[in-house]
Amino acid sequence: MMEQSRKAGRYSRIYSQLEGLLSKSNNYVSDMATVSAVLHHKMDSFFWTGFYLIQDDKLQVGPYQGSLACIDLKKNTGVCWAGILRLETVVVPDVHDFEGHIACDSRSQSEIVVPLIDGRGMAWAVLDVDSTTKNTFDNTDAMWLNKIVGLIKPPDHRKH
Repeated sequence: MMEQSRKAGRYSRIYSQLEGLLSKSNNYVSDMATVSAVLHHKMDSFFWTGFYLIQDDKLQVGPYQGSLACIDLKKNTGVCWAGILRLETVVVPDVHDFEGHIACDSRSQSEIVVPLIDGRGMAWAVLDVDSTTKNTFDNTDAMWLNKIVGLIKPPDHRKH
């Protein structure tokens, strides 16, 4: 596992890079694709890195990097829905200890989910990152990933 100050430094550099890239974008799908690609390729422990978006009472997979994903996540189940329902980041040190965990890939051992919240305080998507080792994610990941998803501009055409 990466030492905390080294991890924070890497996130800081990633944030700066993404800030520059996303400042030129006006498309949240492009933003998500860019964020997932940069994070996936710059953070060694990120096995699956991507987004799920709320769509018709379920979460549907969006842009991602990694192995094949579950397309739909049933409402109110799993870590992604926990992030949506709690409106907060969920760090799961061991996915086998999380009741209702949805295993899209059996190699996943730990997970972090960060909700994307719009100007009305409503979650509209989540960033979901899995690792093949237990205890991968901590407060440093939570803080920086929250900051990074804050760069993604929410769609303005959604109905509430």
